[in-house]
Amino acid sequence: MKKLILVLCLCLFAACQKKIDDTKSEEAPAVPTPTDFIEELWYKNGLVYSVDVEVFKDSDGDGFGDFNGITQQLDYLKTLGVSTIWLAPFQPTPNKDDGYDVADFYGIDSNLGTTQDFDNFIRQANQKEIRVMMDLVTNHTSDQHTWFKQARQNKNSPYRSWYVWSKDRPKKWDKGMVFPGVQKDIWTFDKQAGEYFYHRFYDFQPDLNMQNPAVQQEMRKIVRYWLDKGVAGFRVDAVPFLIEVADPDFDPEKPVHQFDIITQLHQYIQWHKRDAILLGEANVDPKEQEPYFGKEGQNMQTMFNFFANQHLFYALATSETKSLRKALDDTKNIPPTAQWAHFLRNHDEIDLGRLSDTERDKVYAKFGPDTTMQLYQRGIRRRLAPMLGDPRLVELSYSVLFSLPGMPVIRYGEEIGMGDDLKLQERMSIRTPMQWSNGLNAGFSGGTKLVRPVINQGPYSYAKVNVAAQRSDSASLLNKVARFARIRKQCPEIGWGNWELLDTGSEHVLAIRYDWQGRSLVMINNFSPEPQQCQLTTSLKPRSTLVNLFDNSQTSVGDKGTYSVKLAGYGYSWYRLKK
Repeated sequence: MKKLILVLCLCLFAACQKKIDDTKSEEAPAVPTPTDFIEELWYKNGLVYSVDVEVFKDSDGDGFGDFNGITQQLDYLKTLGVSTIWLAPFQPTPNKDDGYDVADFYGIDSNLGTTQDFDNFIRQANQKEIRVMMDLVTNHTSDQHTWFKQARQNKNSPYRSWYVWSKDRPKKWDKGMVFPGVQKDIWTFDKQAGEYFYHRFYDFQPDLNMQNPAVQQEMRKIVRYWLDKGVAGFRVDAVPFLIEVADPDFDPEKPVHQFDIITQLHQYIQWHKRDAILLGEANVDPKEQEPYFGKEGQNMQTMFNFFANQHLFYALATSETKSLRKALDDTKNIPPTAQWAHFLRNHDEIDLGRLSDTERDKVYAKFGPDTTMQLYQRGIRRRLAPMLGDPRLVELSYSVLFSLPGMPVIRYGEEIGMGDDLKLQERMSIRTPMQWSNGLNAGFSGGTKLVRPVINQGPYSYAKVNVAAQRSDSASLLNKVARFARIRKQCPEIGWGNWELLDTGSEHVLAIRYDWQGRSLVMINNFSPEPQQCQLTTSLKPRSTLVNLFDNSQTSVGDKGTYSVKLAGYGYSWYRLKK
């Protein structure tokens, strides 16, 4: 029934759109965006902003960012073009893993504010038409969680079966670690319990037993609690590990997955809040992606496209787009109601694990030549701007991000080109406080002891890279990203349309055409530092005109549907077809 209603809504919208189009000149610049009829598919278009509250803005001078601080900056996010905020974990935590070691799924960490502060943040964000998503980290808990404390203390406790135990050390106790090179095992002996407990991540993060119906029920309670608080969806942490069937005899390198856990969670969320979504963190091969979305979109509505991201960084490092084109094609076949989430930098390392050894070495050589820049034998722990180096390449990367078929996601601080602090351990190098100004502590906090040090030296110090300075500079990265976001919002073809890769005649140039509701876009990006001239051939009719969305310049289509485009080194052009 839900699918039938959705189809009827889409048909009704199409009919209304045609009537609107028939009354307008084809030259009209405005492009209507779908709103009333398909509001529950809001994730098709929009900009997601990833933020860690504790390092974003401190409102009371205690050195920790807080919910009042991020509430104060909602106008900044709105101006940037953000439509959805994704919050990193903010529940009570010992903070051994930057909040991903949750000690209470129903609370607010006292360092970040109160329940009332959170409620006020949600209310004010919604008033500005900004949705709020949050991390759902239920694949494991902190070892300080009351569930685990009771489980280890008493073998007869009902919470004992909420975790995975083994009397003897399993044969593959040192295989399948999430953090190789740092993590030594996935089974750890607990003296108090007298048994080994299972943990895919650090040994202070015991995995929950998701095969236990009581645990699944508790996850639904957690979800409902936060939906009632007003969140618009959940970024589901470590999905493959959340749904794997784990016991002392299982093979962590060849796990079996229980996908009905996602299906049931999706159904429960849709029943409780129709337009709430699941955004999955699942770094899987394209051959394995179907059950994560579901054949008919009955599982996760969105997933991060890690596969394309890894080949995107290969293209940025080598100027060659062949493997990126293949990665986009390989991940193209998803349900019509689903959507990919594309990103440049997330909160973790840049994972290159699905590249070949040769490909990975090329990316390392370009972007992370020093071993201190590398992590977990597969990735790079640098921020985008210092890693790419050339400002033209940074700008190009954002053109690519906003023109890829999917929902763009930006990590806080990337919009101003923040740097990294490689003196900090592991992934903390890219989790430094937001740089608001050249004032005390980068304008992040008036306190004397900060949750994490600000970057105060080098070319990416807060004295040189900050929001205040870039706001007043029309040529700044901040204003360029805001412009990309503004123009992308006027291009519903990217989120809703069919797309195809065009032959550019150059291994350095990526061109994508979008078609939707009788409208067409062509997005062209040059990955080479050298100028490129491309001759593109499509099914465009002769005498059609391509209008550049950035400067309104026009390019005519030839008699055979061909057109020539000149691009500067690391240049880009976005076009809309006018008939």
